[in-house]
Amino acid sequence: MEESFKMSVFLSVFLCFAAAIISSTWADFDVIGEQPLSKIAIHKTVLALHDSASIRAYPFVLGLKAEDTQWVTVNLVSPDPSVDDWVGVFSPAKFDSSTCPPVDDPKEQKPYICSSPIKYKYANYSNSNYSKTGKATLKFQLINQRGDFSFALFSGGLSSPKLVAVSNSISFANPKAPLYPRLAQGKSWDEMTVTWTSGYDISEAIPFVEWGLKGEHKMQSPAGTLTFYRNDMCGSPARTVGWRDPGFIHTSFLKNLWPNFEYTYRMGHLLLNGSYIWSKFYSFKSSPYPGQDSLQHVIIFGDMGKAERDGSNEYSDYQPGSLNTTDQLIRDLSNIDIVFHIGDLTYSNGYLSQWDQFTAQVEPITSTVPYMIGSGNHERDWPNSGSFYDTTDSGGECGVPAETMFYVPAENRAKFWYSTDYGMFHFCIADSEHDWREGSEQYRFIEQCLASVDRQKQPWLIFAAHRVLGYSSDYWYGQEGSFEEPMGRESLQKLWQKYKVDIAFYGHVHNYERTCPIYQNQCVNTEKHHYSGTVNGTIHVVVGGAGSHLSKFSEVIPNWSLYRDYDFGFVKMTAFNHSSLLFEYKKSRDGEVYDSFTITRDYKDVLACVHDGCEATTLAS
Repeated sequence: MEESFKMSVFLSVFLCFAAAIISSTWADFDVIGEQPLSKIAIHKTVLALHDSASIRAYPFVLGLKAEDTQWVTVNLVSPDPSVDDWVGVFSPAKFDSSTCPPVDDPKEQKPYICSSPIKYKYANYSNSNYSKTGKATLKFQLINQRGDFSFALFSGGLSSPKLVAVSNSISFANPKAPLYPRLAQGKSWDEMTVTWTSGYDISEAIPFVEWGLKGEHKMQSPAGTLTFYRNDMCGSPARTVGWRDPGFIHTSFLKNLWPNFEYTYRMGHLLLNGSYIWSKFYSFKSSPYPGQDSLQHVIIFGDMGKAERDGSNEYSDYQPGSLNTTDQLIRDLSNIDIVFHIGDLTYSNGYLSQWDQFTAQVEPITSTVPYMIGSGNHERDWPNSGSFYDTTDSGGECGVPAETMFYVPAENRAKFWYSTDYGMFHFCIADSEHDWREGSEQYRFIEQCLASVDRQKQPWLIFAAHRVLGYSSDYWYGQEGSFEEPMGRESLQKLWQKYKVDIAFYGHVHNYERTCPIYQNQCVNTEKHHYSGTVNGTIHVVVGGAGSHLSKFSEVIPNWSLYRDYDFGFVKMTAFNHSSLLFEYKKSRDGEVYDSFTITRDYKDVLACVHDGCEATTLAS
């Protein structure tokens, strides 16, 4: 009887936790890179509280000077220390079984802890003598996440955690403050959207943005408010150990902007008692008029993820290049006009606390320039959820956090395809997690997007998607034999050719690769670093090495592959005018250029007839 009970408990724990411990699937090609929080078997925690063990955190109140990030010191003492002791950061501070959702089966016992910590560190991280002395001091960097915090000391490692001691709770002075603004282009060129996160529901406060030309009178624009709930998630861990209340997501639309002007703004909440809660001030430069001839800088990459500056869980083993990429962009921010992050944003994989961590990490960028995102497998894919791929890569999120936390100018944000303009650039952003094949709804959008651009005014036509719908000599694609996502380019290559797409970008594969101008597997230009004249093929670029674990290349180097790099990096495009474009691939570690090419041409070169890209003609006069 006892053995039967033990087996039933084991099966229950296993089934609850199975989805939480699934590592990145074949879709990311390298098996390393498992979400660090999924390694913690938190449901299996047993109480082992000890009178001689203690853990204390200070300061007790954070953000007294309106900071949204602060370092915290944690002192711990254990009478029976071990090298696998670890400290978890929990938010909200109360994390016992009283916070667990109801158990449907009366035979099942509630676990003592049913929510993952938001981060963790081993007790000996900066204290090599901990296992001898039982004493350690750890430093954690916390961000304001709309809740209080506590720290818990565990023995037994991550797989068999035993709760030894729990700290005092600490909190930010205003945990509900408006934070982490994310700018994005609106549906028209003269509209900027501001999205941010707060703890204020509309029943408590009215959200808005106060904004205007720098040094001029400010106006106020209302904001809409969205959120999502546990039952909006499609599976575990997003519905179980990974769930955390996301707060409220507000979006305001700043309209009728003058082109190329600097605007200042701040987010506000009008409380019911008539008082105001304000964010700090930020600024942005409005978009140029479509077709405007001026210097324009575009950044594009995929698969960056997030990391922890305090050295806790993620930094060492999950997205090792993430902070380097983020910091290089921040350093060059005065020379960046718009950013495209084409999928696999946070790799939260169902651990919802990580969305706050990511928006805090990129806030210096997203608060200053439009941060346009694409949908990746780690945002969207889940079985029987309508995604094109029946994998568990989103950890049960099935697209909900991504499409709520960030704004994109799509007709339907659950279908993450859209077009946007920036000066001389026209962008068609596809959603590789939905069907793109000929005859599909998305295929019709892609053709309409490519066909709608006036190349005399916007000569630089860019296509982007998360998965490689074009060309890649990644190891897995090489073994598969097609050097592309299965069914990737078969339907789309005739559109790229017909509408003379300059460059197509992809992520998903965690490296960098550039092809020659290509059509139907054939290079149509022998040049490598400078292109001019007729647009007779599209250059395909994999730029998925912004942060996550790197992907190996195939040993076979196809003749269309001009440059490959197994390192972290991103792409910068600079349009000097209607006839001249500079492309640069930069490594994240130093910001230096390691691959580049230029395009120079006239409008007649875009109009010129090319193979499979010619309009019908007649000799009639």
